[in-house]
Amino acid sequence: MKKEEVPQYDENLLNGIKEIQYAVDENGEYTEVKSPGWEPKNIALKQALKLVDEMIEDARQLVINGEKSPVYFYMNLKQMDFSILKEETGFPKFIIKKHLKPSVFKKLSEKKLKKYASVFGISKEELLTVPEKPVKALEYNFGFKLKN
Repeated sequence: MKKEEVPQYDENLLNGIKEIQYAVDENGEYTEVKSPGWEPKNIALKQALKLVDEMIEDARQLVINGEKSPVYFYMNLKQMDFSILKEETGFPKFIIKKHLKPSVFKKLSEKKLKKYASVFGISKEELLTVPEKPVKALEYNFGFKLKN
């Protein structure tokens, strides 16, 4: 792609942050060109983030309804699966699955609660509950709002 053909789509979802694209300049050399993205990529990004936020909200509701422990919510919020959580906590997968049960979670030791909180990057007190309102993954994890 030539330098002047790099998409400069008006709708920059990343609030002014541009990504680097590589294109051929007038001398036939590859060069970096900043681009706010292009429409198909922005549509796909919006759809993916909407699905992630829906999964997080479903997890939050399950905790509120007493069907899952807060570990389940924070696992979803931080986009972790059992393998990642196993590696980070040192707990076997079957133990983590047990910890997703509210009755088991309520009996966890201070040490285990602190381990989960540390892995999720939150305080132990935060781990004991979930936010009252729905949260957006990008905003919560990175303090970054996506333009609509």
